[in-house]
Amino acid sequence: MDDPTRSASEAFAELLRLVAILRGEGGCPWDQGQTAASMRPYLIEEAHEVVEAIDAGDPTRLADELGDLLLQVVFQAQLGAEQGQFDAADVCRSIVAKMERRHPHVFGDAVVQGGTAPDTAEVLANWERIKAREKGDAAGEGTVLAGVPMSMPALLRAARLSDKASAVGFDWPSVDGVLDKVEEEIGELREAVAGDGTGVEHELGDLLFALANLGRTLSIGAEDALRAANDRFVSRFHVIERTLAEQGVPFSEASLEQMEALWQQAKLAEGMD
Repeated sequence: MDDPTRSASEAFAELLRLVAILRGEGGCPWDQGQTAASMRPYLIEEAHEVVEAIDAGDPTRLADELGDLLLQVVFQAQLGAEQGQFDAADVCRSIVAKMERRHPHVFGDAVVQGGTAPDTAEVLANWERIKAREKGDAAGEGTVLAGVPMSMPALLRAARLSDKASAVGFDWPSVDGVLDKVEEEIGELREAVAGDGTGVEHELGDLLFALANLGRTLSIGAEDALRAANDRFVSRFHVIERTLAEQGVPFSEASLEQMEALWQQAKLAEGMD
């Protein structure tokens, strides 16, 4: 029987060799011209494509996209090695050490009761405490909110910030409290819109943050929910476009009532209320 660990090790070594060849003398001019900064857009793009493959439920596509993402990691490691900063082995050793530190119930002497949802919460709370301590030591500050990148999508970052605060007890006791907060923020946004416009952006931000909290409380990723809503909007709007084109009606001549009727037809076709 093949040893999967050995097989993966050999395949990873082959990828390392390939990237080194591309960057080396006689390699690819494009690859040779890249820097860590210039590769940032590709790293972000590949991560999003992995998410799309997960959403599509296509394992073949997922394996392919994960390969593209892994290439970005190996490429960055090659750049680090060329600068004498770090290499792929350092990257692997770093994450292994980090995972062992953050799983003291597996690799250390910490004890959890095992298996139930409260015990999972205990594991996550331990993770956040250890991570906050690590990030605090590295940054010289022991803040609970350390480690949430500024570059994350804002809605996703809001959910992670509130998740970290919740892990230390700064949270509503029930979902009703979060819903009340959402309604409060809607009221404040209405007041700002009805006034002279001052503070509208502020209140809209507060509402979005409260909605991200609501998604967390309901175990629904706000970013995922919004992405799905975007997809539904695109699908339904395409129905409007196709139907108007079939009817020979330009958008400039279509009434709002016509478009709304087609929108509702598209929702019914999806089985949505």
